[in-house]
Amino acid sequence: MFNSTQFRDLISGRQRGIWPACLRGVLLLIEWPYRWVMECRNRRYDQGRSKIHAMEVPVISVGNLTLGGTGKTPLVEWLAQFLTDQDLRVAIVSRGYGADLGQKNDEAQELELALPTVPHIQNRDRVAGSRQAIGEEKAQVIVLDDGFQHRRLGRDLDITLLDATEPWGFNHVFPRGTLREPPAGLARCQVVMLSRASMLEPAARHAIQQQAASLAPTALWCEVDHGPEKLINSEGQEMPLAALSGKRIAAFCGIGNPEGFRYTLDSFSEELVRWREFPDHHAYTQQDTVSLSNWAQGANLVICTRKDLVKLRRSDLGGIPLWALSIRLAFLDGEELFKTVLRQVTQTQILKSECQ
Repeated sequence: MFNSTQFRDLISGRQRGIWPACLRGVLLLIEWPYRWVMECRNRRYDQGRSKIHAMEVPVISVGNLTLGGTGKTPLVEWLAQFLTDQDLRVAIVSRGYGADLGQKNDEAQELELALPTVPHIQNRDRVAGSRQAIGEEKAQVIVLDDGFQHRRLGRDLDITLLDATEPWGFNHVFPRGTLREPPAGLARCQVVMLSRASMLEPAARHAIQQQAASLAPTALWCEVDHGPEKLINSEGQEMPLAALSGKRIAAFCGIGNPEGFRYTLDSFSEELVRWREFPDHHAYTQQDTVSLSNWAQGANLVICTRKDLVKLRRSDLGGIPLWALSIRLAFLDGEELFKTVLRQVTQTQILKSECQ
């Protein structure tokens, strides 16, 4: 069983030798049927043979081409806050992947912590979820979380994130790579956003922009960074990053792209003495808590993501303080044009609100 890093080491070619090469060959054989299914499905929607359900309010989708974390949650949070600041009633709609029946998944709990006044509807049927948001929550704008491949729900704006760590999914569709669909699908979106852009030099960012422009020539290009802001714990307390100076840190995460979290930690932490990965959407058990408590001994504090903290809901592990890293989204390029696009998409609702 591979963890996320081991899987990426395999498909990227970093794992060398006969057996890794053979395994990549097997994954390549499996890739082609999956790729064909995705292409056929997209053609059905493009040709109108599969119905797309339009909503009476603007729908703004946040999605990505690749598997795993590309920074969607910080962008969803930013969008919901920006639209709320425009005096619009916003609701977030998502599938609720990984949630137990009747429970919110980790991403919904994380967003609830950051946006307690913004309703979040989780429904496998996102058309029904959107109608619920409009009918019950009186939503004027819907932010569709992880919606790029969900073609059944119409949207007024498609925002697609490309992660700087692997923007093109190692040039293969899953399982040979991390692409959810062939890169040509990028042509459907109106905004392409490079996340964690500070990880790359300007020349490398420009090369990605050029490739994205060849696939989606009319899309707006933006670059954002996901920088560390502060530390928070399960009791709502906050601690500045400067307080970590000289501290021995143990860190773990259960997210889709642990490399991005590790990069962020390395950007400000002086002494990372422990590192551990869990699968994405991992449901922490009592056994995990005991294991982590033993593993963290010798560190001064433990750091995880907010997504992990909302599932653990504890302030320490084996007597060692547990903190989550709060991430802020900051634009490096395209912010004002992006805000203009958002205002244009929601202008009708803004005018209605002003007349009420």
